[in-house]
Amino acid sequence: MTAAIVDPTLVLFLKLGSGLLWTIAYILILRRGWKDQTYGMPLAALAANLGWEFLFSFVLPHKAPQLQVNYVWFAFDLGLLVQAIRFGKWEQRHPWVRKNFYLILPASLLCGFLAVYTMTLEFSDPNGMYSAFGQNLMMSILFVSMLLARDDARGQSMWIALAKMTGTVFPSILFHLLYPGSPLLNFLFVAIFLFDLLYCSLLYAKLRTSGNPWKRL
Repeated sequence: MTAAIVDPTLVLFLKLGSGLLWTIAYILILRRGWKDQTYGMPLAALAANLGWEFLFSFVLPHKAPQLQVNYVWFAFDLGLLVQAIRFGKWEQRHPWVRKNFYLILPASLLCGFLAVYTMTLEFSDPNGMYSAFGQNLMMSILFVSMLLARDDARGQSMWIALAKMTGTVFPSILFHLLYPGSPLLNFLFVAIFLFDLLYCSLLYAKLRTSGNPWKRL
């Protein structure tokens, strides 16, 4: 699939905008996780993110400025992994999962990397766009699932939700401009956005029961 020609300044703006917004989301997730003594990134999403950022930072490195963004995201994901190790076991409700958590976690990380790597090979996708948006859809669904399963807002805030959503809108616009005729990518863009809107709506309703949702950072 041949990419369309897009103004380089717009490409740079959308890439840096996505990098900045997702970096803010990572920082806020880390902050909220330590305050609430939990993890704020769903574990399957964390495994896929770490796999993607490791692959496209060190194995099949992107070009600048995306490579530098990948480095930053990978560093923050390591922080999120520390939170998962520290708090993840005690968040598991099933006794078997709790008992075997420290075996399940590294297996999940390996699975996340292999899923991203093999998808990259299968689709001949050095940009990692199919795996990136595929795991982004998974992440958007998992944030909704995490909120409903916990039935509280531990590790979460409206600012995280908005940074995460807008941080994905930027690359969605970019790759729609580059590949306007891709049915799969266009489906992923819309599905991610709809699940992010659902998550924002559910989280806002949950936070509103205990005060002003925007005061929680």
